[in-house]
Amino acid sequence: MNRTRARDALVAAARGLGLAVAAWSASIAFSVLTVLSVAFIPLGIGVLTTPWVVTGLRVYAGKRRELAARWSGVEIPARYAPLPTPGRGGVAGRAELTGLLLRDPATFRDLRWLWVDTLAGGGVAVLAPALLAEGVMGLLLAAGLWRPVVAAEGTYWYTFVPVSGQGTALLAALLGCVWLAVALRWNPALVRAHFRLARAVLAPAGTAELTRRVERLTETRRDAVDASAAELRRIERDLHDGAQARLVAMGMDLGTIEMLLDKDPEQARQLIARARQSSVDALAELRDLVRGIHPPVLAERGLGDAVRALALRLPVATEVSVELAGRAQAPVESAAYFAVGELLTNAVKHSGADRVWVDLHHTGGRLCASVTDNGRGGAVAAAGSGLAGVERRLGTFDGVLAVSSPAGGPTMVTMEIPCELS
Repeated sequence: MNRTRARDALVAAARGLGLAVAAWSASIAFSVLTVLSVAFIPLGIGVLTTPWVVTGLRVYAGKRRELAARWSGVEIPARYAPLPTPGRGGVAGRAELTGLLLRDPATFRDLRWLWVDTLAGGGVAVLAPALLAEGVMGLLLAAGLWRPVVAAEGTYWYTFVPVSGQGTALLAALLGCVWLAVALRWNPALVRAHFRLARAVLAPAGTAELTRRVERLTETRRDAVDASAAELRRIERDLHDGAQARLVAMGMDLGTIEMLLDKDPEQARQLIARARQSSVDALAELRDLVRGIHPPVLAERGLGDAVRALALRLPVATEVSVELAGRAQAPVESAAYFAVGELLTNAVKHSGADRVWVDLHHTGGRLCASVTDNGRGGAVAAAGSGLAGVERRLGTFDGVLAVSSPAGGPTMVTMEIPCELS
């Protein structure tokens, strides 16, 4: 038991020393870089550097969260706002990304943690190796180290004990044993206190997190209502301009046929043929309309087969890879299906691609779909674009969209929707 406690105290001392060094080097460096980068935004330099610095800060904070969980069992949640791909490239895109990062409250929590880590976190962590070193120093003084120390400096103050001879050196050894006992008992707790201090600063406050969640839900609900209203208007327009117009024309033809049956049977026969064709066209339009609302293959066969059926109707070679162990909820499947359909339509119409790849899989509690083409690239999720509409559709389910489309291609659009498979 004592051997285990001694080992734990030594390990905690080494970890505390490493955390203190990190707090007084990396934390200070990131503090200075972040402040300078933000300060240089009005000059234009900060627009280019801030995304790199903030991203590096998030990686650094993530490593500290990982160590907290592994070394002390302290879980520090990360609540970063999702960052959709900026709608522009170059300097304009960097400026947009900088704005998104600086509007995220988590960025300022990370920055505040750097200051706390430098001023208090490092001090708490360094206590673990300091207690151990102080205890060893007391024993060394009693073992004879006091002689050269006193000869060089005169009376040596060990904590509150003035060491000037063997007797006082023995008192220092006694006090050193006390420091060693404290280190054996409290070193792991000191490292844990360091991580708990980090959690107090890094973890989002309950009220702030709830407020952000309510704002997100309000925004996605508004988008869902707008999308639903737009869909209803589309259905009404398609019915009015398509099937309804054909049915009205067919009714007029039937009335004319009724009058011509006795007078001009030949013309009546021609009108009957036209009415039959109108009924076929109206039925086809109604089927297309129903398929646009909720494709039967999606309800009967699931998302994978529905996307495969969608790919078969494309004029370009399309390869579909599906790895789904079950089915998601119907609204999620519908959102994913129409999102993939919109992405495929964009690839065919605008990319100039001659080959498209679709990948569907489920991992980590998220339905993931990606559409890649070998076209000219340059796709953006600007306001009013099809990609922006897809992003709004996914936002209803807390989904996210990422676009990688450098000039010259290829274009890869990835989306993720939190869900479980049944």
